[in-house]
Amino acid sequence: MANGCTADGQRPVNSAPRPALGARRNRVGTVTADGTDLTLMVVEDDESIGRPLTAALQAQGYDVLWALTAAEALELAALEPPVLVLLDLGLPDLDGVELCRLLRASVPSTVIVVLSARAEDVDVVLGLEAGADDYLTKPFRLPVLLARIRAHMRRQGPPPGTTAGEVLGIGDLRLDLGARRVEVAGREVPLRPKEFDLLARLVAAHGQAVTREQLMSQVWDEHWSGSTKTLDMHVSSLRRKLAEHGEDPSAIVTLRGYGYRYDPPGA
Repeated sequence: MANGCTADGQRPVNSAPRPALGARRNRVGTVTADGTDLTLMVVEDDESIGRPLTAALQAQGYDVLWALTAAEALELAALEPPVLVLLDLGLPDLDGVELCRLLRASVPSTVIVVLSARAEDVDVVLGLEAGADDYLTKPFRLPVLLARIRAHMRRQGPPPGTTAGEVLGIGDLRLDLGARRVEVAGREVPLRPKEFDLLARLVAAHGQAVTREQLMSQVWDEHWSGSTKTLDMHVSSLRRKLAEHGEDPSAIVTLRGYGYRYDPPGA
């Protein structure tokens, strides 16, 4: 039933009630010894999916917030910004794609992973364009989801091919890897986590071709087996944002059938 109770009104033994929003206002998120935040948020209105998923994540050591609606997800994100969101698109009060846009605007550094039964290419593209970092179709295997989460959490450190505290500067473009800040001619460019990692990987290897497989493995997941459209959507978004700040978007060169290369403007 919708409220998670049995026919006689009793709650199942293994189905503890979720804490109310007010009870979670002063929660202290789980942080590892190296400072990695382990706070996740599950946005799923189907309790038969949300409850076991939350329990499985908690068993892995994650501190999990669970929202049944878009409104609750936005309130929880404002109270305690999660490091990663698992987002279902079929919500009762707002389409998940629109919620993805709102979450991206309100918590720009949060990684958003869409979990949806919508498997058509157009749905994947819409989700990625709305700001998702990853897209996994239902039904999914828990080990695959956990591997994706671990890969995203590892990306809280320095981007692949770089070292912490390093600053990459080419022309008007400057990437501060320690602060995870990108500037063009002194103006900061707001980037999503994967956009930053992707740009850093390309700029660190400027002038050299990087294959699609290398980018998917190093920026997303070494065991990636899904669509690589997420890479193309992130490149498209990167070009647009750089162009809006005066950087030549053609510096990111598409190598059809191979990958991408960053050519410094004027090179």
